[in-house]
Amino acid sequence: MSASNFRYVYGPVPSRRLGRSLGIDLVPFKTCTYDCVYCQLGRTTDQTIDRQEYVPIKDVLAELEQKLAAEDTPDYISLAGSGEPTLNSCIGDLIEGIKDLTNIPVAVLTNGSLLWIRDVREALMAADLVLPSLDAGDERLFRYVNRPHSAITFERMFAGLVQFTEHFPESVWLEVFLLAGVTGTPAEVEKIAALVKRIGPSRVQLNTVSRPPAEEFAFAVLRNQMEQFKELFDGAVDVIAESGRGQSPASSANEMTDADVLGLLRRRPCTSADVANGLGIHVMDALKHLDGLIAAGKVRTVVTGGRSFYTINQSTGEN
Repeated sequence: MSASNFRYVYGPVPSRRLGRSLGIDLVPFKTCTYDCVYCQLGRTTDQTIDRQEYVPIKDVLAELEQKLAAEDTPDYISLAGSGEPTLNSCIGDLIEGIKDLTNIPVAVLTNGSLLWIRDVREALMAADLVLPSLDAGDERLFRYVNRPHSAITFERMFAGLVQFTEHFPESVWLEVFLLAGVTGTPAEVEKIAALVKRIGPSRVQLNTVSRPPAEEFAFAVLRNQMEQFKELFDGAVDVIAESGRGQSPASSANEMTDADVLGLLRRRPCTSADVANGLGIHVMDALKHLDGLIAAGKVRTVVTGGRSFYTINQSTGEN
């Protein structure tokens, strides 16, 4: 079934953290608690802490059931998408519904900003893996990097991370996103590492800019510096690699449509290899679709770190 028939389920997409990840969007595009300077989806258009059923869970589950019947088994079903998934007040019901459909593990990719709310913590307890974020070591840089909603203080956010990790029965992989010259300095990383020790995640994943960011002043930390910073953390620590975990079989090129490609690009900028891997087609077939979408004015290219990414041309209304 073509991705054009799905509104909430997308992919599988190649994930640097989760392999082949079947994504679920639980909020409208760029509905978020943060407005991070590094966000690959651009500026937040609806910044809020208002939790509600932004998308109908019964419709999401219906799409997921169809997708699972038609696709090869992904490594994870990921609640992520184009905003902060814990803003959806029915996320706990969705996790339980997914568990009734499949044994594929459920991962929640969250910025962690609402974990101070008991209902949010309880809703995530049935997940198999939760991946929150900590991008700064104090209030000042938290405000600079994440640009949170005014109701979210650094102290409140951090306390939520500690409390959730202490009680969550499965694994917590904490992402630490570093920016060159800002949080990517030895002094700032040492502050973050001290806080991470108090949180006690199962694993730490160090990340930096690799896709076009929301702000041009968000710069990547060099790989060798990331490896040095890794030594400042205790326990299991990964420097997240640039690419996914292998190629999908190129078996369905004739069934792919431009809508399938746009379905990926709405959620994240992709290289041609990302598109090919995510849709299970040869890279040359991916390029044919991408070239056509560029000619139609629906897609544009952005160069970041010497790599060409394809992204939705927002002026066309494709979002």
